[in-house]
Formats: sequence, structure tokens, C-alpha cells
Amino acid sequence: MADTNKPEWKSVAGAKPPTRRSLRETDASSTANAGGSSKSGGKKGKKRTSWPKRIALWLFVLFLTLIVAGCAAFLILYARTKVPAPDEFALAQASTVYYNDGQTELGTFAEVDRTIIDTSTLPAYVGNAIVASEDRTFYSNSGIDIKGILRALVNNATGGARQGASTISQGYVENYYLGADKEKSYFRKLDEAIIALKLNRSQPKEEILGNYMNTIFFGRGAYGIQAAAEAYFNKSAKDLTLSEAALLAGILPAPSAWDPAVDADMAEERWQRVLNLMVEDGWISQSDADAAVFPETIEPGSTTPDTTGANPYLMQQVRDELVSKGALDGEEIDAGGLTIITTLDKSMQDAAMNAVKVMPEDKPANVRVAMSAIDNATGEIRAEYPGADYENNQTNAVTQDIVQAGSTFKPFGLLAYMEQDGSIYDTFNGNSPMDVDGTEVANNDDASFGYINLIDATMYSVNTVFVELNQEVTPDKTLDALIRAGIPEDTQGLENNILNVLGSAAPHNIDLATAYATFANGGERVSPHIIREVKNAAGESIYTADTSRTREFSAEVVSGAMPGLQAVTSEEGTGSKVSSLGRDMGGKTGTSDEQKSAQFVGFIPQITTAVSMYAVGEDGSSLPLPNIGGLDQFHGGDWPTDVWLAFMEQATVNMENQSFTWLVQPKQPTKPAPAPDTSEQEELARQQKELEEQQRLEQERLQREEEARRQQEEADRKRDEEENNKPPVTEPPMSGSLDSTND
Repeated sequence: MADTNKPEWKSVAGAKPPTRRSLRETDASSTANAGGSSKSGGKKGKKRTSWPKRIALWLFVLFLTLIVAGCAAFLILYARTKVPAPDEFALAQASTVYYNDGQTELGTFAEVDRTIIDTSTLPAYVGNAIVASEDRTFYSNSGIDIKGILRALVNNATGGARQGASTISQGYVENYYLGADKEKSYFRKLDEAIIALKLNRSQPKEEILGNYMNTIFFGRGAYGIQAAAEAYFNKSAKDLTLSEAALLAGILPAPSAWDPAVDADMAEERWQRVLNLMVEDGWISQSDADAAVFPETIEPGSTTPDTTGANPYLMQQVRDELVSKGALDGEEIDAGGLTIITTLDKSMQDAAMNAVKVMPEDKPANVRVAMSAIDNATGEIRAEYPGADYENNQTNAVTQDIVQAGSTFKPFGLLAYMEQDGSIYDTFNGNSPMDVDGTEVANNDDASFGYINLIDATMYSVNTVFVELNQEVTPDKTLDALIRAGIPEDTQGLENNILNVLGSAAPHNIDLATAYATFANGGERVSPHIIREVKNAAGESIYTADTSRTREFSAEVVSGAMPGLQAVTSEEGTGSKVSSLGRDMGGKTGTSDEQKSAQFVGFIPQITTAVSMYAVGEDGSSLPLPNIGGLDQFHGGDWPTDVWLAFMEQATVNMENQSFTWLVQPKQPTKPAPAPDTSEQEELARQQKELEEQQRLEQERLQREEEARRQQEEADRKRDEEENNKPPVTEPPMSGSLDSTND
């Protein structure tokens, strides 16, 4: 039955066809007029879009929206993302320390093993090998690889091995700007991609590749191609062969696992892969690849800094000096890529290490030697013997150990006396023992010298004379002279007392060398230093040592004291051994109480060298020096002069034989020698007679011992001859049984 409520539409000329909305309104009106008619009757015949089509439509709209939103977000991110400052770790590189020629390497300081170089100086195949292995589209891509990204996303989403799809540009961004040690995430990868795009628009490909090669990790603790070349082949990156470059490029994805020392088969497989790719990409010819031979690498750790021997002492001294002078801090030293040029002369340093070998074989291990040689004109330390082995003892004998100065302090009393218009020819009482201001003073072996001038008193190191001298000039003047010459004011035991001239204080070896250089310079003091210059990674000089001199004493004052110092190094002085050097020189021996130190400091116009010897107990306490090498004593004129001479003979081989140009004639005596009274003369005569008698008796004893030894040797010789000439003993022949009844 037809629905009478549904209106019928008739085609009317010029009339518009009904719209969907008008149909709905009419249908709704009819339904309302029906007053409760069946709802099903109202919906019958209505056409709707199918649900699958609707879903597809909405998905399409959503997809377009996401694309538009993604593009908009990327553009916003691109605009807002700034290229950050380089990561500090990426810029960190080793600082290299050189001898004073600026070419011979002494060692390196490194927070990270990296040396940034100009990669344009490398053979082309070094960079090409890395491009072939790491990013074959490097020169054509925009910094990112869209195909690689999509491939990685699919692989990661389906549970495959995680891939990063990074290009060389992204790897450069990761290592150089964002820090390779930071947490990895998709957001970080997005940052990498955006920055990589920006860098490819602002930096040439060569610069990007060069920075990548300078920052990437190659294994064996090496960051950058230069450190890698040294770690694997012990050579500079500019000297790498094609095969060596291919190996380094091949192991980059997993350098620690694919190191030839760890997995030789995988390393060779990766090496061959790189060569094949280089042929495919046209970087090398097939004949080049065929001619390549798998390279040999050095053992891991072969270039690790050595902690044995003397060099570690010197390296630590370099660091300490830079920090103490406020030139650089520790981080700048370890990561700044600095070029540090020291004052050390390689040939002199070798001579210093060899000189100590003249010590006798019976020298105990606890007897230590310190030696330093400084340039008188500049204060530059030319050589040191800081110790035999840093691994066994980390205390620098030259700059850290302290030793009683002993008689090496006596010449500074002379300076104080000359400043008070005294003369080296003035005479003093050299008898022993002597009471000076309530203090008893004695000479070595309690020897008495009578009244002698200051030249002889210095030459023979007469204690009583110098204590008298100190009393006259006053101890504070001697103390002042010591400090002005170069002995630090805070030196242990340096005090204002009557015995300070005898060297009860304990300075460093380098302090003695500095103070005696003031004599060599005619009164001008220098500042000892081991660093000449420091250059930053760009080659710009950022620190230069102060080599100026300070006038502390007039040339006339020093000239007044010089005859005494020259007498010490003469054939008659306590330092007579060094006279064979045959140069214009001066110096002073020194032995402290109880033989706890023995020293010699000597100088020529160009350099001053100080040698100190001392014994140390297990607890670090000072012990008496043992008598070694067949000697019955251990004085400054013994082994210290031997070592000094052995060094100076080598150090001066190519050095001009100069004289002290500042030297002037000393003053004549300012006071006559006091005439001793009769009783004193008689006492001196008695002492002299006793001394002669002791010497005669000692000589006779030695002669008797020698005669007894000779007679014993003769008796032994005769006995040996008799034994050798005696006919051999033979056994009687056997003749059957001893029992005759058996015959």
C-alpha cells in the first residue's frame, strides 16, 4: 500500500531538482504530520555513504593533515634550531712537549688522545676510503640520506638490528657538536639531521669530512686520524698508505671489536670491503686494489706514555711550572692541543743521565743524586738528573727533595763581607776548635790552619774562618746575601744565626744552581725555568718565559769573592778534580754534618751546574752517606765532582771557551793579619809537630802493611811453585795376594 503522506515530485519545466536537505526537511515534515507513523517507513529509501569509504576518506584527510603538520613542524624546527658551539670533548686534543729545538718530542699531555691536523695535507685516498666505507653518497647528499632513514625506520620497527642511518655529516654533527657520549634517541637524530642540513648549506664538503676525520673514534683510545695513524702504525697520518687508510676506514663502525689485534679475520674482511667499494666508486683502480697488501699494525699500547725513567719527572715539572705561574690550568694543558717548547737541550739531557753512571757499583739504592744545569744568561734549565726511575720514586730530586747545603753557603758570607768593603786577601784565624759567641766550631778533622786569607779559607773550606767572618758581617747580612742570590726565603732551616754560613739550611738542588749562577753573571740573578714558550692549537704564542736578569750585587763585589771560588776548582782546592776541564770557572764543594750530604756547584761563563748527593731511609729520613768506591769518606770533592766533570765534559763539547768579562781586580787587604802571641805560636808549633808525627806514624803503618802483604804474596807464590814442581804420586803395583802361603 502506497504511503499517502510521501509527496510526489513531478518534473516541472524550469524547476530545480530537490536537494538532499529539502528531501530531509520534507521527510521530517511528513513524519511529523503522520503523528506517530512508523519510523521505518520514514527511513526506507534513504542513501548513505558506506562506512569503509568514510574511514578511507578520513584516513586520507588525516594523512594529508599529518604531512602538512609535519612539514610545518619541520620548517619551524629548522628555523629555530641553531648550530651549537662545538662540543668541548670534540675540540680536546693532546698537548705535545718538545725539547728546546721545538722538534724532538719529550712527551704528551692528553685528556683524550687526539691531535687535530689540517686534513688537506693528507693523501686523497685517506678521505676517499672513509667516504667509500661510511657514506658513499656523501658528495651528493644534502647531509641526510632519506632512503637510509626510511630503511632504518622499517628495520627498527620490524625488530631488525637497530640502524641509525647516519651520514658522514650526521656523524660529524654527533661527534663535533652534540657529543658522541650523549644519550641516543629519535629526537636527537632529528636534531642531527636538521643541523646536518644546515651545515651542508654553510660548509664545504671538504671541511665537513676533515672535521669528521679529526673527531671520530678509531679504537685504541685514539680520536681522529692522526692519533689513529700513530696508535696503529706509529706514523703520521700524512704518511699513511692506501692499505693502511682502508683498514682504518673499514673498522670504524666497531673499532674496538674489529681491531686486527682482536679479530684479524674481520679486520681483513672489512679492509677488503673498503678497497672493493673504492674501486666501484672510482676512487682507485682495480690494479691499485689488487696491489694492496693487508697492513701490519703495531701492538696496542706501544705508544702509551712511559712512566719509567726520568722523562715523567720532567713532564710533571713542566705541568707544575705552567700551573704555578698561572699561565694555564690543568684542563687547558691536557686538552688544549698545545705545543710546549721546553728549555731542555737533548744532548745535554742525555749527558746528565749518563754522567751519573760514573758512580761506583757499590752505591746503595738509597743514595740519591740530583743534578741541574742552567743557562746563566737566561735561567733556562738545560739539563737535569731528577731521579733514575719515576715509577719507583715520584719525587723530583732537583725541584722537590731538599738537602743540607753545607759549605756551599760559605761564598755568600764572602759577598756580605765584600759589600762591607772587605777584601778576599784579609786574614782570619783558622785554628780549630774555636769558641765564637759561645758556640764551639771545629774544622774537618779538627785541623788548624793558623791565620790565613779568605782565598785559602775558601779553597780549604775552613769552618772557623767563616764563622768568624759571619760574626763580623753579622748573620743577617749573610742571610740577606743568600736570599738575594737566589736561595728562597722559605728554605727549611734558613735562619738568622751565627752558623747559617755553614749551610745548616736545606735548599733544593735547583736553588743552589740559581744562586751560583748569580756569581757567574757578576751579580745578576736569573729565574730558573723549564718552559721556553707555549703555542695554542692555531700555532699562536700564548706564553713566553721571562728571561730577564736582576742586578743584586755589583760586579766589583762579586769580583772580590771570585778568587776564592776559583781557588776551589784549582789543582790545590777541594774541587781539584774539575780543574781538568780546562776552562775559566769557579765553584764550591759542600759536605754537611755527619756526612748527610755531599755537593758541588760549579760554573763557567755560560752554564752553572749543581750536583747533590744524599742518603734517604725507608721512612724518608736523612741518613749519613756511606763510604763507597773504596773511599774512607764521602765529601763534596769526591763523587759529586766526578759526576759534575763527567757531565760538563760532554755538555761543553761544542761550547766556546769564554772568560768572565765582568771580572775586575779584587781589593787589596783592608786589615793586616794580627800577630799571634808567643803562647799561641808555641801552641801552633806543638800542633804542627803532633800532626807531622801522626802523619809519620801513619806512613810507617801503611809501609808495614804493604811489606807484610808483599811478603805474604811471595810466600804464596813459592808455595804454588813447589806444588807445581812436586813429582806426581803413584800407587805401588799389585802382585797377587798378600798371603804368601797362597804362592
